[in-house]
Amino acid sequence: MNGDGASPSTRPAPKVDPLELPGWLVEEDADFFVFDKPGWLVCHPSKDGPWSSLVGAVREWKGLETLHLVSRLDRETSGIILIAKHAAAASLSQTAMERRWVSKTYFAILKGELREPVQVDQPLGPDETSKVVVKTAVRAGPGTSPAATFFEPALVRGGYTLARVSPHTGRKHQIRAHALWLGHPVVGDKLYGGDDSLYLEFVEQGWTGRLGRTLEMERQALHAFRLDFRAPQFQRVFKAPLAADMRAFALSKMGVAAAELDAALAV
Repeated sequence: MNGDGASPSTRPAPKVDPLELPGWLVEEDADFFVFDKPGWLVCHPSKDGPWSSLVGAVREWKGLETLHLVSRLDRETSGIILIAKHAAAASLSQTAMERRWVSKTYFAILKGELREPVQVDQPLGPDETSKVVVKTAVRAGPGTSPAATFFEPALVRGGYTLARVSPHTGRKHQIRAHALWLGHPVVGDKLYGGDDSLYLEFVEQGWTGRLGRTLEMERQALHAFRLDFRAPQFQRVFKAPLAADMRAFALSKMGVAAAELDAALAV
């Protein structure tokens, strides 16, 4: 199986359009690029050429040999990505993360109606029962790590929940595995939104009618909305508006009014 976030398919992975890339740039200064990554693109350079990843595309666009990826997201997770332009900026931001001077806020669309805020404090480790080797699960015993995620319903409607999510640790697939444990998996999640057959079918055949009926979105409805740095010498807030596909789902499938959605996103 491919690694974290690879979401393999028989279809060729799309490449970054050089004309679209500038539109993803949220902010730029002497130290950082801040991008709003779409939910189909890997962060790290791949073997498929520079335009197959965000970092590779930015290197080509800006003519830079070295960039430092400060924050990372799975391919199918959209939202804020911070890239440092030089080693000093990378060191400063990484130190802030290691000392927990950084908070992250995500929005997720969950199956089912989560009525009350909940803090999930459940250890995570490799899912020893799954055929998919990259899958993580809540379990006890050797090979697990403590993990904590706070889920807060922002809008509950039509059998779904738009949740504000704050991970307090940074384990692999943490939000998605904890959402599954809650009984409210992330909409569109091929790995945690049903049984293993969904992910394996996607690997073998790409997007199918059964996947569409079961998952309802072609990618996991998870968006990195806000990144807050509160380090003594580095205090910044970066935000990316909710991805268009998640917004459309909330308006159509959940039946939320645009003004109501905008109010819920005003954090």
